[in-house]
Amino acid sequence: MSKTTTAQAATKTTREHSARTTAAKDAATTRTRQTGRSGRTAAAKARAAKAEAAKVAAEFPGGEPAAPSIAVSGPEQFGRVNVMDITPCEDQGIYPPRVELGEAFELTAQVFIEGRTKVGATAVVRNPRGRETLRVPMTCVNPGLDRWTAMVRCGERSDVKPWEPDFAHVKRQLGEWSVTIEGWEDIYVSWLHDATIKVEVDDDTENALTTGAALLARWAETPDAGLKAAQKKTLLQAAHTMADRTLPPKQRLAAATSDAVAELHRTHPLRDGISPSAPQRFKVERPGSSFAAWYQFFPRSEGAYYDQATGKIVQGTLKTAVSGLDRAKAEGFDIVYLPPIFPIGTTNRKGRNNALTAGPDDPGSPFGIGSELGGHDTVDPKLGTMDDFKALCAKAHELGLEVALDFALQCSPDHPWVKQHPDWFRTKPDGTIAFAENPPKKYQDIYPIDFNIDMPGIEKEVERILELWIGAGVTIFRVDNPHTKPVRFWQDVIAAVTKRHPEVLFLAEAFTRPGMMRALSYVGFTQSHCYFPWRNTKEELEEYLHTTNCDDGYYQHNTFWPTTPDILTAYLRDNGIAGHAVRAVLAAMGSPSWGIYNGYELIENRQRPGFEEQIDNEKYEVKVRDWSRTDEFGIAELLTSLNRIRRTYPEVFSYHNVHVLETSDPNIVAFARHTPSALTASGKPETLVVVVNLDCHNAHQAMVHFEMPEFEVDPKWGAHMRDELTGRDFAWSWDNFVSLAPWADVAHVFHVVHDFWNDPQARRQD
Repeated sequence: MSKTTTAQAATKTTREHSARTTAAKDAATTRTRQTGRSGRTAAAKARAAKAEAAKVAAEFPGGEPAAPSIAVSGPEQFGRVNVMDITPCEDQGIYPPRVELGEAFELTAQVFIEGRTKVGATAVVRNPRGRETLRVPMTCVNPGLDRWTAMVRCGERSDVKPWEPDFAHVKRQLGEWSVTIEGWEDIYVSWLHDATIKVEVDDDTENALTTGAALLARWAETPDAGLKAAQKKTLLQAAHTMADRTLPPKQRLAAATSDAVAELHRTHPLRDGISPSAPQRFKVERPGSSFAAWYQFFPRSEGAYYDQATGKIVQGTLKTAVSGLDRAKAEGFDIVYLPPIFPIGTTNRKGRNNALTAGPDDPGSPFGIGSELGGHDTVDPKLGTMDDFKALCAKAHELGLEVALDFALQCSPDHPWVKQHPDWFRTKPDGTIAFAENPPKKYQDIYPIDFNIDMPGIEKEVERILELWIGAGVTIFRVDNPHTKPVRFWQDVIAAVTKRHPEVLFLAEAFTRPGMMRALSYVGFTQSHCYFPWRNTKEELEEYLHTTNCDDGYYQHNTFWPTTPDILTAYLRDNGIAGHAVRAVLAAMGSPSWGIYNGYELIENRQRPGFEEQIDNEKYEVKVRDWSRTDEFGIAELLTSLNRIRRTYPEVFSYHNVHVLETSDPNIVAFARHTPSALTASGKPETLVVVVNLDCHNAHQAMVHFEMPEFEVDPKWGAHMRDELTGRDFAWSWDNFVSLAPWADVAHVFHVVHDFWNDPQARRQD
């Protein structure tokens, strides 16, 4: 407590102090009554345990005293063991790293002590109420740099949806968790190192073995080790053998190095001089915050058809848009994302392919928001009513789908805000309102918001609108161009909304500078679009897989989209079905969050000349699609398979567990996702290995290096690999031959079957 805080506390009145004292006494009395007999029993057990420990110590004299834990009074002080440089840590000491509930992630720290003494480290996870939920031993991966690591998770992974009754239990687990690194002196390993040498050369053997016997006996009676009776017996028996001078020294030492004792050291070590770090905060977000599969469609195109009598298109509605829900569900997606469904302005309405003049039947861009019919709080009457939208959300929820709604904070010249709040828009010297532009681009159908005059008023209105759509069933907002608005604006709005609705998520459509992307993640954007569409070579992909799935992933959750209504790359334009298959595999497996813009299944890959987007773009017209043709291309089947794999092995998808694998061909990229056995519900490791041929016109072969121990595979037996796309089985070792041809298989998605060749019982049954 600071001096100022202490002084303030000292000024409290005697009456307040008396009231607190009385309340404390009452609480203590209540606890005493509640504890009653159980409290006395616990005290008696403690006294008995202390007496037993003293008895054992007397039986095995000559042990070294335990290193004490040193109390610390501030974060700048060291304990008996030194713990430094914990990663990940709070950026700037303010913004805690973000993880999804139950998501596995790596924690590292420097842990060391003076001299030759050995140390150990433990990661301890606590929930928002301070209760310990996980305790994981750390592994020293770089002795020269004293670097220790462990994979941990905050809570248990869940797939409960925000509208389901069980979400109340999930909601209580959200918020700030903490992880503490406990460094400790590993007296057992230090003793064993020296004792082994002394016994080998017959130097001071008796003292070494006597010290070891006392150490094992103290270990057996140390409460922190948490040993059961049988485990204590194992250590005490070893101590007796160590103390038996009638036995040869090597036999006595062997008692302390048995498999049983080694296992106890791994799981229940003797920890002297325990030195906890300052707790590291983590912001734990709800299921689906980072592990998600998005499917985008335009409701006005769902159910659209050509009227034979007029030759014109009849657009779809929110009622016919159920077909989009059914397709998303059939292909295994979690989220349906709808572009703006608000009334579209008529002034400067855009025509087909962004033409400056609209024809009489052109519907306009849904991003030119607002007309005399209403603004951001109104459903376009051509689509239906608010009740129709609520019914669509209810149907989505019935199918297990979340609804994400596009929120573009911009207005057509016809938006009600233009008359109601003219100070919300920037005017030019001639008094006219400035259109949105990004020279040389101009958006003549849009007025951008100016936040310099009345940002609090705009915030209040936006919060009202978001509340309206949340009430209708929306659980996610995909925000258009958030980087063109003040970061502080989003910070205020998102904080206000999530305080009332912690289940609501925000996706940033912000293709911009790294600093802005990081700032948006700080203030509450859970996911973000990214530059994945333009990362196509092996070198680019390997670098970007690392960027997405590393420490940056504690803040910016990159969502991989092969295409959007705004993006159609040359790779997809030039590579047909194989190119679409390659990019789908990379997107679905390369990031925990991925998305598809509908029409991908039909290989819609014709570019508008001179632009990196589709011709006949759905942003400016209603699309009539023949969905019966999807079987001709096979992409819909592939999307379904990829989402099935993701749902089957959800524990392996994290923003922090990708390993790029070495391959011998520049066209073959390979990477693995691995979650260790200690962090899975089954107690078995989960590993997926993805191998992709990036050349969509030629077959390629390569050797892929697989460092088996890193993935908990015993080199003695090798790895049993099952291709989840084809069902075929393969045997892998250290270096493995692969051959992929675009006319057959563009990729393998292997699951490492850890319960087969690595399980003797399974091998016998097979």
